Amino acid sequence: MAKKFYVVWQGRTPGIYRDWNSCKQQVDKFAGAKYKSFLSLQEAEEAFKTGRSNTSSGSTKKPLEGGRNSKPATRNSTAKGVKTYTADEIAKMPINLKIYTDGACDPNPGKAGSGMAVYRNDRLESLWFGCYNPKGTNNTAELNALNQAFVLAQTESDAGQSVAIFCDSKYAIQCITQWAVGWQKKGWTKAGGEIKNLSLIQEMFERYQAIKSNVQVLHVNGHVGVEGNELADRMSMVAIQLKEDAFVRYQDEMNITRILSLRAG
Repeated sequence: MAKKFYVVWQGRTPGIYRDWNSCKQQVDKFAGAKYKSFLSLQEAEEAFKTGRSNTSSGSTKKPLEGGRNSKPATRNSTAKGVKTYTADEIAKMPINLKIYTDGACDPNPGKAGSGMAVYRNDRLESLWFGCYNPKGTNNTAELNALNQAFVLAQTESDAGQSVAIFCDSKYAIQCITQWAVGWQKKGWTKAGGEIKNLSLIQEMFERYQAIKSNVQVLHVNGHVGVEGNELADRMSMVAIQLKEDAFVRYQDEMNITRILSLRAG
């Protein structure tokens, strides 16, 4: 059987997955899930980037048991306006500090944790994990990780360092850099319902206002082999495994190969 690559445009964590079970975890019982399989990684990456499913005539959709096939997100989806950066584009950025963030929840909702990988001058400097919540969600875990990156980014920016933060959650990025502006103007309300994670978003928005002129907050695809993102992912799972409430520095040997062999989120 030919290997397939699964694109999730709308799910718990949008991205590219290398097996059906991983894809299913993102879309099963997720309202409005949009996903499709492709026969090559190149086709999957192009489809994810453009938001279109017609990259390959040989690709097929795989339905969930008891569910229905879904169409890919259109350009009018909530992903509009958020550019995704590739590993090559990131490598070419002349940035002193590159911070990768990720959050995990197993199941969702359930046990949640956050992780962060910090590169200085393109060399891995430190790994961080924590913010464990036994009754968390994936979105909250992503926001917590991004919040911790804001804390570090402000310190480094104040010290004259150029900083970019790479997050694989478009929800987290848009909450803080786009939607919060309007929510604040409306007294922290939105049409159609409550603002989930409101207190955390308010705290983060205040931090973001202080750093936004000096710090870039950018999107990177998750689970496509970008080292910093993969390391942050593993740290989020370490947080869950160790049930670490605080956000602490990883003290074990910085063996990238070994760390990447740990359980992925």
